[in-house]
Amino acid sequence: MKGRRPLRDWRSLRGWRAAGGALGRVIGVWAVSTLTLLLLAGLLPDFQLQSPDGDSLTRTAITAAWATGAFGLLGALVWPLLVRALLLVPALVLGLLGFFLNGSLLLVALRLTPEGDAAADPETAVVVAAVLSAVASGTSTALAVRDDDAYRRRLYRLTGRTRPRGPGDSAEATPGTVFLQLDGVGHRVLRDAVAGGLMPTVAALLEAGHRLTPWRTDWSSQTGASQLGILHGSNEDVPAFRWYEKDTGRVMVSNRPASAVELQRRAVRRAGDAGLLAFDGASRGNLFSGGAEQVALVLSVAARRGRRNRSRAGYFAYFSDPANAVRTAGSFVTECVRETCQSARAWLRRETPRISRGGTYPLVRAFATVVERDVVVAAVMGDMLAGRTAVYADLVAYDEVAHHSGPHGRDARQVLRSLDRAVALIADVAEHAPRPYRIVLLSDHGQSPGDTFESVYGLTLKDLVRAGCGLPVPRRVRRTRSGSEARDAARDALRSALHRPVDESDETARELPAKPSEPVVLASGNLGLVSFPDVPHRMTREEMDRRHPALLRTLAHHPGVGFLLVASAEHGSVVLAGDGTEVPVADLTDDGPLAVFGPGAARAVRRTDGFPHVADIMVNSMYDPATGAVHAFEEQIGSHGGLGGEQSEAFLLSPPDLSPPVGEGEELVGAEQVHRVLRRWLREASGPQVPVEISPFPDRSEPHLPVGDPVVQDEKR
Repeated sequence: MKGRRPLRDWRSLRGWRAAGGALGRVIGVWAVSTLTLLLLAGLLPDFQLQSPDGDSLTRTAITAAWATGAFGLLGALVWPLLVRALLLVPALVLGLLGFFLNGSLLLVALRLTPEGDAAADPETAVVVAAVLSAVASGTSTALAVRDDDAYRRRLYRLTGRTRPRGPGDSAEATPGTVFLQLDGVGHRVLRDAVAGGLMPTVAALLEAGHRLTPWRTDWSSQTGASQLGILHGSNEDVPAFRWYEKDTGRVMVSNRPASAVELQRRAVRRAGDAGLLAFDGASRGNLFSGGAEQVALVLSVAARRGRRNRSRAGYFAYFSDPANAVRTAGSFVTECVRETCQSARAWLRRETPRISRGGTYPLVRAFATVVERDVVVAAVMGDMLAGRTAVYADLVAYDEVAHHSGPHGRDARQVLRSLDRAVALIADVAEHAPRPYRIVLLSDHGQSPGDTFESVYGLTLKDLVRAGCGLPVPRRVRRTRSGSEARDAARDALRSALHRPVDESDETARELPAKPSEPVVLASGNLGLVSFPDVPHRMTREEMDRRHPALLRTLAHHPGVGFLLVASAEHGSVVLAGDGTEVPVADLTDDGPLAVFGPGAARAVRRTDGFPHVADIMVNSMYDPATGAVHAFEEQIGSHGGLGGEQSEAFLLSPPDLSPPVGEGEELVGAEQVHRVLRRWLREASGPQVPVEISPFPDRSEPHLPVGDPVVQDEKR
């Protein structure tokens, strides 16, 4: 017992010092806030701290001190309750609403002053509260800059944790791993950003020996397919971002909660375990959970309801701090203004390619580049300070901006700078974590630039398909060259089909429907999918030629189309190119009609051809290797989803103490192989992980997924 007494005395002394430091910071913040309030009272005519008859300077100072103290207490005690009560407010509005709630708390604080003389207009109160919160936050941070314990406690408060994990809480000293997904940042974009000085933190990692490994995506080069494969080890039967399933009669869209739930359930059954993060993991800002118990802003759990899984609760931990709400709201407004100015500049300069960026897009961009980034980064910092084994987070800012401004434009480059600052912040927090952390950066795909299909040819893919089927199209389409050519081709083919002799023994011809249903046409970047819902199976080329003689020829020979994939009763499946080339999928090589799309294109097409829910017609747009351009079937000038250029070229940046992703001279191909690499790295650090039990009766019960107290959102772009 005597041997432990000095240690206990030292801990007691350390506790008193910490308490004294905290008390000193509170007094310092209170004093600076009081001076700020006095200054604002002198500058703002609608804000007063004394009676109309005037008070002495001492009484006014006491009133200011009382008001700032009451405002601070209300912020600490009442603010978290208000934010939690407003969780049903849409996430996009919550930050701005908090801005005004903060002003309301100040009005209450002014009412609580002893003399009751302090007053302010509601509009002025919002401004004063914002300034006070910002000053208090900055002062507190400055006073605690050299206090590691205070720094950790603040980060824990931002992320909803109660305390850091102490040395006695963890017996192992194995490193944890943070996987940061820079959504849509291609391999070339990252290299150019480092070379151009846009990402000094990433440049420092490379100088420290980190490996930069390119990896090639699947045909469906988009977040849904890539992230499902990376987190759950299987992206089988995900042919695109959105597709029609004939057996269920519904359209699957990767970023809808119901679809994400189903896709994750299918992947778990195929892979045989819950996912990459099932062992003490956290999933932040992703489409899928990866089997993590700790989830925030994860789409696949957004459909859950109940007291423990309230919608949009992922924002509570961050916005429960008034200073965060004010700072993020201010950045949100700034980003909206920046987008408006950048869009106007592009219009005035007549930059091309260019798309409309009005309506609600400035709000959407600000949400992706400010709100979601801040919340996700704060959550990752909390996970690191909690000592979690594995964290996977998605930062979507670049992908959102590049879609509308282009992957190589000035707007996108500015976002790369902000992403680098986020990486720097997370790397700095790693130094304060209770265990060492390895930070792995990766992307899920790249983006290819180019004018949209509609802007170049005057019609959408849906218009072209309808014209090829002989169905009515809008008048504007009939006036375009592409529309008239498609309509003429359909008319000529139909006339030829009506006048040709019909073999009475051909029973299939007599079984053609008198009124065929209209096709379902969906777009996923520069990948289009055409399905005929009245045919329960995958239609063959021969069936389509009998029903719509001009359709395949119209599509294959259009200058904006690179190639088609269709089933064939004679050849199994075939690829049709515009020059009349027809190659069975079984005979595809990278030297054939897919040569322009680069190595691995044949493998990617062959794999997709085997999916149960592949569309009747898979349409990949043209690709110009000289400019790197594709034509998106959506309203995007930076697109991904199919084959062609940088969209298929993602990256993986790993620390030197991890084993090489692939052997010398080998390529990293497909999201499923990336999953195996990441799982291997986790095993290297922690040893064999405990497998997650999967139900042996898939028809009677769901696969077992870890359950905790997840924090979710309803929507993720």
